[in-house]
Amino acid sequence: MIEKAFFDRDVAWCPGCGNFPILRMFEKAVAEAGIDRRKLVLVSGIGQAAKLPHYTKANVFNGLHGRAVPAAVGIKVANHELEVVITSGDGDMYGEGGNHLIHNMRRNVGVKAFVHNNMVYGLTKGQASPTSELGFVTKLQTHGVVSPPFNPLAVAIVEDCSFVARSFAGDMEHLQEMMVAALQHRGGFALLDILQPCPTFNRVNTLKWYRDRVRKVDDSHDPFDREKALELAFRWGEEIPIGIVYRSERATFESVQPALREGTLVGTLLR
Repeated sequence: MIEKAFFDRDVAWCPGCGNFPILRMFEKAVAEAGIDRRKLVLVSGIGQAAKLPHYTKANVFNGLHGRAVPAAVGIKVANHELEVVITSGDGDMYGEGGNHLIHNMRRNVGVKAFVHNNMVYGLTKGQASPTSELGFVTKLQTHGVVSPPFNPLAVAIVEDCSFVARSFAGDMEHLQEMMVAALQHRGGFALLDILQPCPTFNRVNTLKWYRDRVRKVDDSHDPFDREKALELAFRWGEEIPIGIVYRSERATFESVQPALREGTLVGTLLR
């Protein structure tokens, strides 16, 4: 298999999984962004997306389901010179971890969250996730999903998250571009929602389904215009915008903490 030869290790993802191009582009994005892997920390919870750190070279912390954000924040606050990236799925981040996500976007902690959004729970065999569409039928939701899907981009914009973007695993060039932009962002919390197919458990939102709908954000869009950004965030259906949707310039959580102005906490403890 190409995947096994490329990663040179056993990969516990199904053939055709959108996680493969996400990992490939992450490797390229880290190199392009000039990230020192000795200072790169990948934090994950539980799920198929959370396996990504096992297949690349970085410092790794695997937490509990839905608890990747607080672990990442703890690492960043202890040593804010580290590059801390969360790799998580839509269930792990938007479901179990939703409250952590909301409040740390509000605090503007300088971590990056790359969310693999396949609109279904993959590791636990196909029940609906927070982003599953109305009417989506599973073995658990036998009559179809009755609750409207969680809108991560709209929530992030309302919380004034300093970097909000979306990409698609089927457009690897665009995905790499968005990953690099997020990795190079120095203004606080960065959310990158990555749409990806799950060929095993989601036969509705397929690779073709996404390709027929995703549209790159027009160059005329001003990401600092909050009202226009919200308008893009609510577009879903026949057209799904991908690109940098929103930016905000405000103080990071680390920059307003007096204890961090003279250096890292871990450095203080070692002195």
